[in-house]
Amino acid sequence: MTARPIASFSSALPFWMTLVNVPLAILGTLWGGWWLLLLPAYGLVTVSILDRLAGLNEENPDTDTEEADLFWYRAVTMVWVPVQFVLLFWIIGYVAANRHLGVLEVIALLYGVGIMTGAAGIVYAHELMHQKSARERWLGDILLSMVLYSHFRSEHLLVHHVHVGTPRDAVTARYNESFLRFFPRVLVECLGSSWRAEVARLKRKDLSAFDRRNPFWRYAALQLGMIAMALIVGGWFGLLLFVGQAFFAIWLLELTNYVEHYGLTRKYLGNGKFEHVKPQHSWNAAHRVSNWMLINLQRHSDHHYKPDRRFPLLQTYGEDEAPQLPHGYPLMTTLAMMPPVWRRMMNPKVRKWRAMYYPEITDWTPYKRGVHEGL
Repeated sequence: MTARPIASFSSALPFWMTLVNVPLAILGTLWGGWWLLLLPAYGLVTVSILDRLAGLNEENPDTDTEEADLFWYRAVTMVWVPVQFVLLFWIIGYVAANRHLGVLEVIALLYGVGIMTGAAGIVYAHELMHQKSARERWLGDILLSMVLYSHFRSEHLLVHHVHVGTPRDAVTARYNESFLRFFPRVLVECLGSSWRAEVARLKRKDLSAFDRRNPFWRYAALQLGMIAMALIVGGWFGLLLFVGQAFFAIWLLELTNYVEHYGLTRKYLGNGKFEHVKPQHSWNAAHRVSNWMLINLQRHSDHHYKPDRRFPLLQTYGEDEAPQLPHGYPLMTTLAMMPPVWRRMMNPKVRKWRAMYYPEITDWTPYKRGVHEGL
């Protein structure tokens, strides 16, 4: 795989395709009916078809690219924050004021908006929360507050990246676990684990769990601010709309989490320790168009291997270095909602992965159950 220069605006432009969501969302909100299908169809169907037509992108960018040369890549993640804020609360205000949509139309609208605030908003928040810049982290927090999932930052940085592929990580989907079991489990476990991780971090500094430096204060303030905004622009109906789109966004996020590490585990070394995270502990997908839409989130093997690497510099891996998904996330998350189809597709791949990377492990029962001696 060859390294390629990426400094130009034209190289960054495909990653701006998220902005197509804006006119689609406006048309659906104004006209209702079949126009409401444009938004989810773009993110799920059109991108999957284009993935099939465009094929894989197995080129790798030059990891020595200067930060200044990434301006247009960084810009899209920051520009999206005010765009999403204005668009989301305009939709809520307009629908609440006009009451022109039927019940099914409202559900379809919230589903489409949730895909937008999930596939764009949360994905961009994920990129921003990984950066050292306080401004970028704040922007990430603002995006997460728009879907009432602010604790995701603490859970992702302090729990998931530390414990991925082990029983200590709730969002590593277990082998044979259906999404319908996974979803309620992570909703409960991740909130608790994120709080405990922040409390432990503060305790190491001899600070109280309720010290002002606990980010949960910021999370609460931002989320209350978004709830207040929904009430201001749309009243109680506006708040219902806001919560509805947040649910669909969270649902999509956790579907993505489910796909990213399904059945993959790190080798247990004994005495409560696991091997270091490697590219083989995340499913990789080199599908070109869905990686544009999701700002290279599907190069997930490299993201966990090098968490501080910005999205335009993430590397892809061949089959000999990381397990490969057969499709991009839009199609894979759809299939994950059909457990028999999902297991028939993915369980053989997990078993092949085990035989390839860990032929010395003959009993996988402790890994399936998440119970190891001394853990």
